[in-house]
Amino acid sequence: MSTAMMITSSMAASSSTTTTRLSQFTCSSSSIIKPHSPHVLRCRPRRRNFNDRFVFGIVRRRSISKSWAVSPVVVEWQDCKVKLDVDVAAAVAYKIYLDREAMPEWMPFISSVQVLKDKPEMSRWALKYEAFGRDIEFSWLARNLQPIPNQKIHWVSEGGLPNRGAVRFYPRGPSSCAIELTVSYELPQILVPVASALQPFLEGLLVQSLERFADFAKSREPDF
Repeated sequence: MSTAMMITSSMAASSSTTTTRLSQFTCSSSSIIKPHSPHVLRCRPRRRNFNDRFVFGIVRRRSISKSWAVSPVVVEWQDCKVKLDVDVAAAVAYKIYLDREAMPEWMPFISSVQVLKDKPEMSRWALKYEAFGRDIEFSWLARNLQPIPNQKIHWVSEGGLPNRGAVRFYPRGPSSCAIELTVSYELPQILVPVASALQPFLEGLLVQSLERFADFAKSREPDF
């Protein structure tokens, strides 16, 4: 084999190796995140001002009306778990908690919950809250999974903000119980700058919500 042919063959092999490695890298990435998925990773996210207003998948600057569609890139799952003793029987607390449309009355960050009439296990949720100098808005569609009567209610989202969770009821006596609320969610890229503060902040909100639920359930207890 001539020297020229050997050089040409070597270059082709090198090019093939490079192409193969690049292809493997691309395949590895696309196996996790589909190219046309709403969760497509942006390697160079647009810089945004902390005064931006955002909803799920959209960032709006307060100073101008133009908006940009952005990818709610998932960085990681975060878990929050809180527990509170309440002076309400477990069976009563369970039945009151089943009323999803009443949750905005004791969950200050939930603006509305709408149960679908044709699919009662499904519900649309809207979250609106001001925190970290921002107006935060998210929405999602949730499916209630098969509950364990008087013991457990759990759900998983099927659209919008990815999340899942469970509420467990532990009897403490004939007229009291402990309520354990667990919420897990995927952290969108737009909340990455406050990720370290977000989890303890949300845990505080959940504790406040359970305290409000305790008062709400106590006022509703005579109806049950």
